[in-house]
Amino acid sequence: MAETQAASAPAEAPPPAPKRERFTSIDTLRGIAVLGILMMNVQAFAMWNMAYQYPPAHMDLTGANLDAWFYSHVFFGMKFITIFSALFGAGIILMLGEDKSLGTRQHYPRMLWLLLIGMIHAYVFWFGDILVSYALAGMLVVMARHKSALWLTIWGLILVAIPGLLMVGLFASFGLIPGEVTPEKFQFVLPPEELQEIVATYQAGFLDRLPMNALSTVQAQIGGIILFGGRIVGVMFLGMALFKTGFFTLRWNSFAYLITAAVTLGIGIPLAWIGAAHDVATNFEMTSLWYSIATNYVASLLMALGYGAVIMFLCKIKLFQLILYPFTAAGRMAFTNYLTQTLAMTYVFVGPPGMGLFGTVERIDQVKIVVVVWIVQLIVSPLWLSVFRFGPFEWLWRSLTYGSFQPLLKGRAPAPSGPPGG
Repeated sequence: MAETQAASAPAEAPPPAPKRERFTSIDTLRGIAVLGILMMNVQAFAMWNMAYQYPPAHMDLTGANLDAWFYSHVFFGMKFITIFSALFGAGIILMLGEDKSLGTRQHYPRMLWLLLIGMIHAYVFWFGDILVSYALAGMLVVMARHKSALWLTIWGLILVAIPGLLMVGLFASFGLIPGEVTPEKFQFVLPPEELQEIVATYQAGFLDRLPMNALSTVQAQIGGIILFGGRIVGVMFLGMALFKTGFFTLRWNSFAYLITAAVTLGIGIPLAWIGAAHDVATNFEMTSLWYSIATNYVASLLMALGYGAVIMFLCKIKLFQLILYPFTAAGRMAFTNYLTQTLAMTYVFVGPPGMGLFGTVERIDQVKIVVVVWIVQLIVSPLWLSVFRFGPFEWLWRSLTYGSFQPLLKGRAPAPSGPPGG
């Protein structure tokens, strides 16, 4: 759509493709989102994966390390991946328009190539991949692009609520189990020798940990579909609804953005803070984990909207458009930045040919690594785009989708029109 509808074509002619515009505000928010998700993902790269869900499962959780967990959980946990998912939904309308008669000739090949890239990413590099889920969800949500913003909002919230209630109910059921409920009982904590075996496998080398990574990938994909599939589709619906209202394209007035930010962050931040503080106060007691899961599940939706509103407000101010340009460039290369984050983290934490630091870098130092990656990507993205039309993985994805090599260098003939950021 991109704020315009394609004109009706004569009956004997094929329908024209929708006009596509590049909205700097969407690129900027996408860039901030792709950087923000690394603050949480680094934990799954650096430690045994259960430490992401149950922090005491691996490594130190006191002092600065506890602070690092607390603030990342409150301000980053599930917030930026929510923004990323919403923008994926918005991007489908931006690319295809809302009119069902325009067809989806290039959408499904695009999703199939994303699925293939995601499978390689997951099984070869990192089990925490999100691309497979996005590709599958993208094949479904496209069918709702013509629905009204109200319809998308109602069904989006329903789909988000169902897995949330399922997950909270699952953890709340721990309190109904007879006998003592311990993290060891549910394998949230492993015996030291088993944990050391995992650490040794990852430190041994890239090839050595492939079987373990593949097993984790199967578990993550099955669990992700059951527990988070509805949320991903639902958030994409909400992103579509926000796009239709003009939220992502700066059509709201400044006051509306400020009020939205004040309300959502004013409720969301205290809610996430209370949940995290409860975990710390109870020493992550198993029978009460549901409380912080529930509070953060709701807070993540509110804070994602609040963060988005703040960025949209800033994008309406000319001065901030210049200041935010490195994030805009990072957003135009979001696919590349997401995958190169994996390559960087794999090199740092997996053994030869990497550094093999898995299980040795504490949380506070993980934060420092993330900041370094942010700085590098915020410098490299604008420099790359000063010479090239797309990021390297964006170019690859487009070329595979269109079945031919797309012009990469600036100054050459423009490539077939495609979606921003991919």
